[in-house]
Amino acid sequence: MTQASWAYTDTVKEHFMNPRNILMDEDSYKEHGKGVTGNVKCGDEMIVVIKVDKEKGTIADCKWKTFGCASAIASTSVLSEMVKGMKLDDAYNLSAKDINRELGGLPDHKVHCSVLGDKALRMAINDYYVRNEMEEKVKKEEERVVCKCMNITDQEIEHAVLEGARTFYELQEMTKVGTGCGECEQEVTQLLETYKTKHFCEV
Repeated sequence: MTQASWAYTDTVKEHFMNPRNILMDEDSYKEHGKGVTGNVKCGDEMIVVIKVDKEKGTIADCKWKTFGCASAIASTSVLSEMVKGMKLDDAYNLSAKDINRELGGLPDHKVHCSVLGDKALRMAINDYYVRNEMEEKVKKEEERVVCKCMNITDQEIEHAVLEGARTFYELQEMTKVGTGCGECEQEVTQLLETYKTKHFCEV
């Protein structure tokens, strides 16, 4: 593979070629929390497991396994390094943009791969809280229906933006949002700009 044909940064290449903290033996790893997201039948699936220093409330270890592309592998590899020693609350609030910045940037059509990693991490942290009877600390990411005619949620709109939608028309083509009565157009447009800023502003 020539440098000209490689569309990623050297950091992405390094973490893809030499990924850190891979979960080699899932059965023998005694995790304190586990998160699984994605769907291997559709492409990327992400597994993230953590061990917690209970006295400090920090992540002592983080391992992962993914079935996906170079971006998914590199994103989760760098994530697993970033969170070690981090407070659980800080790790929970780690965003795809933080991961993207650490990698030096991903192509726009690959940013969704970094979202898988931080979502699986949040699930692992919530799982740790549940296992330790700390349900009051569990944070739920609930979907909200934005387009009632087509039953389209805010998370579906965010996913479409991550998959390449940049205009209201492109969102309509991908999700059918706003193709009924059209009353949701203003809110959908605001969400579109919010998610574009959240995931694709300068890193």
